[in-house]
Amino acid sequence: MKKIMASLDVGSDTVKLVVGEIIKKKLNILAVAEAPSEGIKKGLVVNPEALLKPLKEVFAKCEEIIGLPIKGVIVSVPSNNAKFIVSEGITKVISESRNITGKDIIRALQSSLRGKIDSNMELISIIPTSFKLDNDRIVKNPKNMLATTLGVKAVIVSAPKKTVYPVLACLEKLNVDVLDLSLGSIGDYYEFATKETDNSVGIVINLGDEITSISVFNKGILTNTAILELGGASIDNDLAYVFKITKNDAKNIKEKLCLAHRRMAQASNSEILTNKEGKEIKINQYEATEVVESRIEEILNLTKKEINHLTKKEISYIIFTGGLSEIKDFSLILEEVYNKNVIFGKVSEIGIRNNKYSSCAGMIKYYAAKARLKDKDFSIFSIEEQEELSGLHKQSISDSGVLGKLFGYFFDS
Repeated sequence: MKKIMASLDVGSDTVKLVVGEIIKKKLNILAVAEAPSEGIKKGLVVNPEALLKPLKEVFAKCEEIIGLPIKGVIVSVPSNNAKFIVSEGITKVISESRNITGKDIIRALQSSLRGKIDSNMELISIIPTSFKLDNDRIVKNPKNMLATTLGVKAVIVSAPKKTVYPVLACLEKLNVDVLDLSLGSIGDYYEFATKETDNSVGIVINLGDEITSISVFNKGILTNTAILELGGASIDNDLAYVFKITKNDAKNIKEKLCLAHRRMAQASNSEILTNKEGKEIKINQYEATEVVESRIEEILNLTKKEINHLTKKEISYIIFTGGLSEIKDFSLILEEVYNKNVIFGKVSEIGIRNNKYSSCAGMIKYYAAKARLKDKDFSIFSIEEQEELSGLHKQSISDSGVLGKLFGYFFDS
């Protein structure tokens, strides 16, 4: 069976949907769509009815490309007020041969959950950090090993229901199943993860439109996160105020004219606009870049302070991603504020070569990694639909390939 999955990122600026296939642990993009966000403020849903419009748009675009209905997705949820709990669980290995299977791993993870989720919180992820065989041997992946009991130590990630349920309710109205939830920072990490990052402590920073998230990863495990209510929209507001132009004009100036650092800016490069007073004005690149650089420098310095609050461990790497990191010459200001251990993430998959897609791309890779650990095949399309997708022959649409309802991934038998 082909391993095809869809991921949805509901951001403050745009709603993004990506459909991809995992081939030999590599992500191949099949379809991608985005639409301007509506009903979203600082990453949270404030108007579910308004959100339905961009959701319908991105699903319609991807379904037109693929030629099949998308009935299930992984969803990125806000990390605002997320909780992280280290927990342990244990289960008996059920096979007579004492050979550990994916089902044993699922039961061990399930046992670590009991009594750990508050009534006002929703489970987002269970991330195993290590497994113990017969209360003795510690291993990273116990599959196919022999033991009588299997213990697990895991990080349980949960988020407030009030931040999660509005998105789920919108998708339910569209008859789309939520197959899994993930914090966007987990997706960001999996998009750029390497053997080196998997064995060290580091930071992933996503510079978005209205918020900047700072997340701590210890050997590939998300352990803490924080939110700054600053991002690309802050720059739009600054430009609009300084030059007395509309926010839409400010956003266009930021994307088409401005650089992140003055070093390469040229006063001779300019745009002519009509300001709010009806006067024609000329905005040159150097002056506008000064405004942009000042705000980005502020955001980066605030992320440095936040890192010191989040962890006291030695940091081996810092990965930067998110839509704001795509502004020209961002690497120059990054080098100036952060002078070591910095990784400027660049999404490399054909079809989504922009850092605004890092969460979506990484969520599919994260889901695939979980499926491998638990011996699970996965695809949002059934065998018949995959044959239709491949053009082998035409059959009626079936949803038998959909994995099931929310969290069924963890608790199926």
